[in-house]
Amino acid sequence: MPLHKEDPKSVGGYKLVDRLGSGGMGIVYRGRSRSGREVAVKVVHAQYAEDKVFRARFRQEIEAVRKVSGAFTAPVVDADPEAVRPWMATQYVPGRSLADRIREGGALRPAELRQLALGMVEALRDIHRAGVVHRDLKPANVLLAEDGPRVIDFGISRAAENHQTLTETGQMIGTPPFMSPEQFTDARKVGPASDVFSLGALLVFSATGRGPFDADSPYLTAFRVVHHAPELGGVAQPLRAVLERCLTKEAADRPGLDALAQEFEAALPEPDPADPGTMTLRRDVLRTVEETHAGGADPAAPTRATGARRAGGRRGHRVRTVLATVCTMSVLALGTAWYIGFGPGFAADSPAASTAPAAGSRWAVVPTGWQPWQRTMFETAARGEVNALAMDSGDPGDATCRRYEDAVYCAGNNVLPVRLDGRTGDTVWRSALASSAEGADTGRNVFELLGVLDDAMLVQHSVYDDTGGAKASIVALDTESGEQLWARERSNATVDQIVSGDLVLTPDTSGRLVTARSPRTGADRWTTQLPSGDYCQFTTAGSRLYAHCFPDDETQDAVLLELDKADGSVLQRLKTPYTSGLLGTVDGRLAFVVGGDIGPARPEELTFGEIWLLDPDTGAATTTKLTKTYDGSVRLAADTLWTAQANGQVTAVSPLTGKQLWQTRTGVEGSGQPTYDARTRTLYLSSTSGRVAALDTRKGTLLWETGAHAEQLASGDVIKSQVLPYGGALIVSTPDGTVFSLDPAHHAGG
Repeated sequence: MPLHKEDPKSVGGYKLVDRLGSGGMGIVYRGRSRSGREVAVKVVHAQYAEDKVFRARFRQEIEAVRKVSGAFTAPVVDADPEAVRPWMATQYVPGRSLADRIREGGALRPAELRQLALGMVEALRDIHRAGVVHRDLKPANVLLAEDGPRVIDFGISRAAENHQTLTETGQMIGTPPFMSPEQFTDARKVGPASDVFSLGALLVFSATGRGPFDADSPYLTAFRVVHHAPELGGVAQPLRAVLERCLTKEAADRPGLDALAQEFEAALPEPDPADPGTMTLRRDVLRTVEETHAGGADPAAPTRATGARRAGGRRGHRVRTVLATVCTMSVLALGTAWYIGFGPGFAADSPAASTAPAAGSRWAVVPTGWQPWQRTMFETAARGEVNALAMDSGDPGDATCRRYEDAVYCAGNNVLPVRLDGRTGDTVWRSALASSAEGADTGRNVFELLGVLDDAMLVQHSVYDDTGGAKASIVALDTESGEQLWARERSNATVDQIVSGDLVLTPDTSGRLVTARSPRTGADRWTTQLPSGDYCQFTTAGSRLYAHCFPDDETQDAVLLELDKADGSVLQRLKTPYTSGLLGTVDGRLAFVVGGDIGPARPEELTFGEIWLLDPDTGAATTTKLTKTYDGSVRLAADTLWTAQANGQVTAVSPLTGKQLWQTRTGVEGSGQPTYDARTRTLYLSSTSGRVAALDTRKGTLLWETGAHAEQLASGDVIKSQVLPYGGALIVSTPDGTVFSLDPAHHAGG
């Protein structure tokens, strides 16, 4: 993400390029040395720099990382713990976190899990060999580099022989779903075996998409960690037996790292693509309620639960200890310690409640305070412009919404930008753009929602006069107040996909120059020139930024430009078929749909007969021929391409082989782009009438379907309906301006 206005330009001689993340203790930047070497620079928050405890913890982190040196950790390059704002530079590891990988792509495949498990054992060997205990091994602290995982963030680690803590009485440091029992009961007993317990929890999460002790709150999670048996549904033998030993309550009974390495090698053998029998994980890792009641649960589970209850008698004192600890902690201590422990991976854009699937159910827990609701975008607002604009023709047809944190933001044709409370549906504020923009009070107002990021709602505001002419500008609104942050005039025709990644791309009036700006401040980051006369779509795939440009001459190839996100320079140019649309990545390659309609493709309206896979590094391309031509709205995720046709039929296709995996008929006609929930492996569809359907992505089973919710059926060429996950709940918007929220576990049946 781009630097904020208040961020320093350099730290310790390292030029700061962008932000990598922000947590309780500080901010992590991507920096560059004078020689061009890239580093990750962690800077303590200014308000904590004078705090002796925080400064001591930061010195401890630097000492811990300096002690550790191995292939699967990120070594310290430079540091200054005595600076006004203490900082530390470590090796920059290009790659997303394990938390992001699972959130976006679901549970790991066996080959990925093998690489992760063996790499993590090697990392812990290096950490423990240096006499350090990590104490916060969680998905957000594991980066996935091309050659294996990297363990980062030693902010709460300590020397194995040092039994003093830097926390105040009553505070616990860590992340409850991945903490060991001894971290809750007696921090003085935390040793290397604690990291083994955390590794077991992390690998269960990686294999199934949920933790072995997930509960509705951190308090219940802590209780389960201490005296409940782990929930290992979805992990097959022999891996299951290994993870059970890692998750033993008694630290002395957990396996050592040398033994673990051998057991993981045996439990996760090198996969043979020709032999699916080598897979050790069941594909149905997230079982439906029906499957569970039909006998899908592991028959050994009652035995383990009984054993846990028997063992509970011997651990009665420890159970009472954790209950007292959890129940008597002060709110202030919990707020500080838990936020530091959770860090940016937990807090970013997520509802307050735990959203992991509850044990025995495929559905996740709804946010705290949420209740089912249905509203429209035209209701009285608590702040800002109280009343909505009068509808132009009685048929709006293109209202859209985006969820951001605990709210949903909407806009459309004569629909002023509004913020609705995600828990209740109440209208928090409505923008007054129609009365503040030049000519807006007399012309027709069209508000196109571009995105919501960095606490800014971004819209394109077009004002049409009586002759059909339009004046357009890009406007940023503060998500908290609805007040305008900045605005820039733009051209109307030659650039699409204005918000891409963590940048806002604003074309000048000619349409040839595009400037990347900070979403929050509108500050210029860089400007680039587009091919003359081309129509360009900006998009991201993986961590890379692309401009897909289409010439006026339909006989020519389109051009895919990879742009440097730091300065906008063109890194490479690749030719693509003119009738192609970039959907995402598959197996490390860019995936395009090809065929059918002429011109730039949109995921809501595609006709295609083949998949074109392009290696972004070498330019090598292969084509996957499909067995027939498909048309409809598409979604690419988890190495699967789903197509929702206008008649309600949904098809799953492998983009690697072209094989049709399943096909299911639903009553959701004219669906928008399907929504994929990696946590529950569910595909959601919604029609313009507000009918919603949920399908199991593995088999295509129709799980449920609702009746219509829209108050008015939009007609003609309209923007499609959307399904927006909100924790364990869903928020759905329809083109007529209806917005509603439901619990997929207890939906309103049709």
